[in-house]
Amino acid sequence: MLLMINLSLVLETVNQILYAAGAITAIALLMYTTGFNFKDRIVQTFVLILLCVVLIYTCETVAAVSDRPEFIQLWLQLKWVGLMMLPAVYLHFSDALLTVSGRPSRGRRRMLVWVTYLVTGIMAILIFFGVSIGGLAAEKAPMFYLERNQITFYFGIFYIVVMAMVSYNLIRAMARSITRTGLRRMIYLLAGAAAIAFTSIIFLYHGNTWLAAHPHWFWSLSILGSLITIFFIIVMTYTVSFFGLLWTDRQIKSRLLRWLLRGPFTTTIVLGLATVARRYGDLQGNPYIFYVPIVMVGSMLLLQYAISLFSPYIEKSLFWGDDREDLETIQSLQDRMLTSRDLHQFLETTAALISERLPVSGGFIALLEGDSVSKVVSTGDQKAIGNIKIDDQFIKEVQPALSKEEKLIEWQGIYLLPLEHKSEEGSPHLVGLGGFVKNDDWEISEDDLKAIIGLSERATLAIKDHALQTQVIASLSALQIEVDYLQDLRAASGFNMDNLQNIEQPELPDGMAAWVKDALTHYWGGPKLTNNPLMQLKVVEEVSENKDGNRTNALRSVLTEAIEMIKPGGERKFTSEWLLYNILELKFLQGKKVREVARKLAVSEADLYRKQKIAIENVAQKIVDMEASVNGHHSPDTEANSQSDTNEIIEN
Repeated sequence: MLLMINLSLVLETVNQILYAAGAITAIALLMYTTGFNFKDRIVQTFVLILLCVVLIYTCETVAAVSDRPEFIQLWLQLKWVGLMMLPAVYLHFSDALLTVSGRPSRGRRRMLVWVTYLVTGIMAILIFFGVSIGGLAAEKAPMFYLERNQITFYFGIFYIVVMAMVSYNLIRAMARSITRTGLRRMIYLLAGAAAIAFTSIIFLYHGNTWLAAHPHWFWSLSILGSLITIFFIIVMTYTVSFFGLLWTDRQIKSRLLRWLLRGPFTTTIVLGLATVARRYGDLQGNPYIFYVPIVMVGSMLLLQYAISLFSPYIEKSLFWGDDREDLETIQSLQDRMLTSRDLHQFLETTAALISERLPVSGGFIALLEGDSVSKVVSTGDQKAIGNIKIDDQFIKEVQPALSKEEKLIEWQGIYLLPLEHKSEEGSPHLVGLGGFVKNDDWEISEDDLKAIIGLSERATLAIKDHALQTQVIASLSALQIEVDYLQDLRAASGFNMDNLQNIEQPELPDGMAAWVKDALTHYWGGPKLTNNPLMQLKVVEEVSENKDGNRTNALRSVLTEAIEMIKPGGERKFTSEWLLYNILELKFLQGKKVREVARKLAVSEADLYRKQKIAIENVAQKIVDMEASVNGHHSPDTEANSQSDTNEIIEN
């Protein structure tokens, strides 16, 4: 008998912990869903399901630990509000899903949804008047519950009928899936909806005579129902995350996993251990035993430590095959990426180490873009370094000294340290210059010289790698339009063929780039500007109203604004990230010759023409965006139409 009592107590405790876990998980997923993607209709209706689950499990948890009958009854009534509303929100969710799959309601299905909301809403209100459900039962069986009546019986039938309609809608939506991935996700939604609807029926049978006589079975079913509910609301949240978002599967899995581990998983474990510690205190006659706060704090710290340690491996377990290799590559790139701040700190440390080896009062490392200084990192006595004006003129003055083959060059009281790397052709390319101010005569030992050369090679490698990484980032940024397009296709292709067919690739209208190039060529006047087809754009017409109707000046203003849009932030530099803007500004706005611009930007003429083509296409895209904005097309859904309108305007 003692064993049975202890087992019953254990099952009851586990059940209470899982009720709380269900509430915590539902609240966490509600926060996750509304925080990232609340504008989509599917997400909005799924949020209503989560609200019902939150209401059911939260109220059941609070009622289980309350000791006043009136409070227990109130919390159980609120729980029944969630149960009563569940069929309506499920029907609403299935209707939204069927609409997204390409079967919008013709009126009857939508009317049925609102009728269901009306019926369940009335029944939910009548709960508090003792009509839909009775009052609090006198005894636990084996837990407190509300007495059922004839209306409750009819609601059970209504619940089953509505859930049958929900299943029918979901099966229809699943049948319209056009890809294996879309079909799989629809199956997830169907299974999740069926699981949560089925486990919710358990609450309708609280107070059942047979379950009251067999409490072990009651607690076991409740525990199983809670586990199923928690698992499938996570599955449904994962699947719903694909609607309305352009995230990849990897992003969704990673973000959801991190949120679950840091949020509901940690909270549930801490709460469970604290509950066990408190129950142990009850058995010892001291419910406020000092173990409780120790267990809470200790378990929270240990869990956070374990998550930080093992979450990368858990995340990898969600991927397999090539996906896992791609994930490892992406993570390694993220960890090894050298930011501008990282480069500055590394060069500052390198300059300090070299200064110690010489020794000198202070030194600097200048980063070069061609013959121009893009950045200077200094260390040591700033006053001594301040006497040297480190600019483009300084680089020209020291160039004759740098022609020597020495690794460390003395020049006018300064140790010069060229930072060179060999290009693909094998010729040396100066990417930086170290300078260290001498303060006295010092004989540099062989060991010091080797150390200085080694440090300079590391600095050169860091500068070169950072430049390559900057080019990679610039290339990725240039691919953003295409990436968004592919993500749009991925998001639409799994559920509705019509959506897939309606998505157009965001490309420039035919001839747009050529017209922009002609207009820039005659920027300060000429037939290629005054007779340009771009004159017909609405954005030019709108700007001309502020230019006394002069469309030539208006087009010139539009071109200038588009060029300014691709201008990087901050002070102007002659670095790689400023290359496109500098080409446009020097060649077209200032009218400099190609050879002069190429020399100024330290690029070959062939490379200049390639970069110029990219720069002009960027300007053309900005003008397309400006035209779309004037036409009132702001949303992604109308982006293709706005580009089509722009093309039509130009052709006319």
